[in-house]
Amino acid sequence: MNDGLIPKRYAKALFKLAVENGDQEAIYYTLRDMSGRHTAVDELKRVMGNPTIGDDEKGRLMSLAVGAKPGSSLEKFIMLIIRNNRAEFLRKIALSYVDIYREKHNIAKVVVTTATQLPSATVQPIIDLIKRLLPDMTLELYQEIDPELIGGFTVKMKDYLLDASVRNELMNLRLKLLS
Repeated sequence: MNDGLIPKRYAKALFKLAVENGDQEAIYYTLRDMSGRHTAVDELKRVMGNPTIGDDEKGRLMSLAVGAKPGSSLEKFIMLIIRNNRAEFLRKIALSYVDIYREKHNIAKVVVTTATQLPSATVQPIIDLIKRLLPDMTLELYQEIDPELIGGFTVKMKDYLLDASVRNELMNLRLKLLS
């Protein structure tokens, strides 16, 4: 079965369960935060692959690592994926759930990357521009630093990339000079 299909199916099932139990928002924040911690997920993979650890203990450890509250839909879901030998897909399931939640709640993830930390007065016009481009969306804003940009900024949102960086301008100039 396709590596992307399994996580999507499980994420849809978790979303449906979370809606029924009214904890979809709490699960969203938990999985969003968890999916960003790659090292914690990698460590969990090693534990989940250990045949000497029983399913109940694996479920307890994974629930604790993820931050699932005892008795929550997420804890029950974690036990389900462990019993179905799908623990290796947890990160992809989490990412799929986050995508589903964002789509259902009209949330756009926006990543603004700059070469150095900018004061909020400088970043605010960029945010205002994005709000004008996506007026019906709730923005989930992330700021990142990438010194390789040299200057300027990039904005990533959904399938779009706005690249107003010095690095991009230099690359375009180089291509023009070569042609």
